[in-house]
Amino acid sequence: MNYALRQRHAAARLQKTGAGALLVTHLPNVRYLCGFSGSAGVLVLRLSAGRPRAVFYTDGRYRQQASEEVQNAKVVISRKSAMTDACKGVLRAGVEVLGFESEHLPYEQYKTIGQIVRGRARLKPVTGLIEPLRAVKDAGEIEQMRAAALLGCSLFQTALNFIKPGVTESVVAGELELQARRAGAEKMSFDTIVAAGSRSALPHGRASSQAISGSGFVILDYGVILAGYCSDMTRTVHVGKITGARRRMYDAVGVAQMASVNAVRPGVTAGDVDRAGRQILKKAGYGRYFTHSTGHGVGIEIHEQPRLAAGQTQKLEPGMVVTIEPGIYIPEQGGVRIEDMVLVTESGHEILTPTTRELIEL
Repeated sequence: MNYALRQRHAAARLQKTGAGALLVTHLPNVRYLCGFSGSAGVLVLRLSAGRPRAVFYTDGRYRQQASEEVQNAKVVISRKSAMTDACKGVLRAGVEVLGFESEHLPYEQYKTIGQIVRGRARLKPVTGLIEPLRAVKDAGEIEQMRAAALLGCSLFQTALNFIKPGVTESVVAGELELQARRAGAEKMSFDTIVAAGSRSALPHGRASSQAISGSGFVILDYGVILAGYCSDMTRTVHVGKITGARRRMYDAVGVAQMASVNAVRPGVTAGDVDRAGRQILKKAGYGRYFTHSTGHGVGIEIHEQPRLAAGQTQKLEPGMVVTIEPGIYIPEQGGVRIEDMVLVTESGHEILTPTTRELIEL
């Protein structure tokens, strides 16, 4: 990963805010800018003669990890408080305006920083400085995400092998997660969703102790983290012979999903992608049962920019990786969702999760 280039891009955006330095406290942003994957640390990105200077502060627990992972930044191991040392370092450098990630910094930590720099530097809230950079992936990131997506796809058959009447949702999730770790995943991208029968009407129906019934939909929504990058996919299968009404639900979601997938290309707005599939579900009579946005960006975090939803004006760019996941959720009856990860290319798009979307009856 080209951390020097990332820091230069971040510094160019920082310069426009009027701040002389930025306290990067959101760990996914820290990782993006210098490579550190641990759970405690602060990165100071400072402007010096118009050029970025980066210093990473952490404590003794991460001495070896920081030395192995951190790139293009000086590493400082603090004896007491990494944040205190970071602020003092900024003051020694003569920074008069200190930016902080206002959407991520806890209020108590903000007060602590204010006490340290009081009278010597002014704090400036900075919102959304790093996240737009993360939305467009470079070639290395895309390869990591392609690998994570394919690893996730390879686990689909594992889930199918365990979906049977009487088996609990949590057993299916547990077997899937076990095989994910055996295949090399660091962990799951989020709590695995296995929602069967009437629970498939819950958009975020995390795996429970409920047993799978002899007839009905089962939604499988899961992802893995590989080399720091997330994958995300959803498939819906049916236990037993499917009825005509349920088949219509499934087919409607499939058509809507592909309409939104096919809308993905550079220059199209996020709202346009949402509208492409949503209008199909409305015409089919399911509009009120599609209760969430069409998708979201994926990367170091499972939810990143852009957000694919009604009214969103952000334009898609080559290198963005988004999910396309329309669904129908009818309370007390059941639901269907189909989700793929899609890369925005120079000429259109590439589906990163090639697992079959054809209805599977178990």
